[in-house]
Amino acid sequence: MTEADQDIRYKKVRLGAWVGIIGNVVLAVIKAVTGIMANSRALVADAVHSASDVVGSVAVLVGVRAARMPPDEDHPYGHGKAETVTAIIVAVLLFIVGFEIALNAVQALFEPIAMPGMAAIYAIIFSIIVKELMFRYKIHLGKKYRSDALITDAWHHRSDVFSSAAALLGVGASIIGGNTGIDWLVYADPVAGFFVAILIGKMAWKLGSEAIHNTLDHVLHEEDTEEMYKTAQEVEGVLEINELLAREHGHYVIVDIKVAVDPHITVEEGHRIGKRVKDRLMKDEYVQDVRVHINPFSED
Repeated sequence: MTEADQDIRYKKVRLGAWVGIIGNVVLAVIKAVTGIMANSRALVADAVHSASDVVGSVAVLVGVRAARMPPDEDHPYGHGKAETVTAIIVAVLLFIVGFEIALNAVQALFEPIAMPGMAAIYAIIFSIIVKELMFRYKIHLGKKYRSDALITDAWHHRSDVFSSAAALLGVGASIIGGNTGIDWLVYADPVAGFFVAILIGKMAWKLGSEAIHNTLDHVLHEEDTEEMYKTAQEVEGVLEINELLAREHGHYVIVDIKVAVDPHITVEEGHRIGKRVKDRLMKDEYVQDVRVHINPFSED
């Protein structure tokens, strides 16, 4: 990946993070104010969820900036995993928010509760539309630029869509119950809040486990490195590929490869073959570095 490509990637991912920050601030304020005025616990819980998204998007912004730092003496492979670490932080925040929402919902079931107002319905519908648009925008950027942090943050937005949909059902049922005299339906509002919490917790677990998996020096599967094998084997002088490991390091890949060459050539000739292997593999825009080890070829 060239310096120019990295600059473009950084600007696009940073823009995605800022879209999340601004959008979530606006939604959190609208939902919190409307939820309090309309007496909707589900909507207030949803507002807290949106507020947590702000923290998540700020973490993404910091992580993306850290990941852009060049390799140094302590980090010879670069800082790409900063984004993956950020994804873990966002997942933990998401889990904490889910726990808080669940706790508040359970407490509400044992307290007197009033029917929420219709304004809560309009605020929730608006939130669902905005959040779905933000999800689609961020998931597109995250996949295009291989950003774990942005993909996690995008799914954070999608969890907001799910939670808002649950809140919509709860608030709607509560309003129907209040207007028809079915008193127990009024409690659908906090029940919806509890259901929202379960969805958030499940999403946090999934995203967090994936991020941790990527942090622990995850290597690409054989089917994902097939093209790399073919590319290396086509290099003149390479007789066999003994081993190829491609480690995901955030948004880029570090390749460790062992190639077998004629054991009777000079060290300099072997070095040239290794250099050609590296140059060919580095043409992949996501390969940041290639470490080549030369082995003497043997039929055994």
